[in-house]
Amino acid sequence: MAGMSPLFRRKPAQPSEHSENHLVTLIRKPGCHLCDDAQLVVEKVCAELGVPWEGRDITEDRQLHDQYWEQIPVVLVDGRQHTFWRVNEERLRKVLTDQYK
Repeated sequence: MAGMSPLFRRKPAQPSEHSENHLVTLIRKPGCHLCDDAQLVVEKVCAELGVPWEGRDITEDRQLHDQYWEQIPVVLVDGRQHTFWRVNEERLRKVLTDQYK
């Protein structure tokens, strides 16, 4: 289409080799300042690496609440607990870029 905006002609971003191998989950609750800080780090690192992430709210999931309510925010990588309370950007990047041995 000749009149198509350049925005629509852009090629989709190519997924990195990391994006197919990992999923980051941020378990949080509303009104939690540490959770907001953690989300900024998760968003930044995942965007840089092309890794998908999801947010889960403990107030909407009884099992997550029972398991993690004392530790939020909690970051899971591939369903396994990576960290809680404070998210270290370098440590998260390292676990997402290291290959499983």
